[in-house]
Amino acid sequence: QVQLVESGGGVVQDGGSLRLSCVASGRTFSTYAMGWFRQAQGQEREFVASIGRSGTNTYYSVSAKGRFTVSRDNAKNTVYLQMNSLKPEDTAVYYCAATRQGDFHLWYREGAYDYWGQGTRVTVSS
Repeated sequence: QVQLVESGGGVVQDGGSLRLSCVASGRTFSTYAMGWFRQAQGQEREFVASIGRSGTNTYYSVSAKGRFTVSRDNAKNTVYLQMNSLKPEDTAVYYCAATRQGDFHLWYREGAYDYWGQGTRVTVSS
C-alpha cells in the first residue's frame, strides 16, 4: 500500500510558476513510476506528465511539454511538477499517481496507476 500526498497548489497569475510536490509513504517508492494528472471542473481527468523509476525517463502531454518539468528524489520519496508559464487553462486539481506498470507507453492512461493522491488545486487567474 502506498499513500500519496500532494502539496504546492494555490492561486497564481497568468504567466506565473508553481511547484507541486507529492510525497509517498513506504520504502518502495523507487519501484514505482509516477504520473501527474489533472482534472478541470466539468472535464475528465487528463494526463500531464510521468517519470520512470530512476528519473531518467520523462514524458509529457502536448500541453505540458516545454512548460512543465517532472522530477523525483527517491531519497525523499517525492515527485515534483515544476510548472512555468502557467495559463488560465491550466486551472485544475492536480493528482499524482504511482504505477508498477513497466510499459511506459501505458503511463498516460489512468488505468495504469495503482495509487492516487487526494489532489491539490491550482488556479491560474487572468
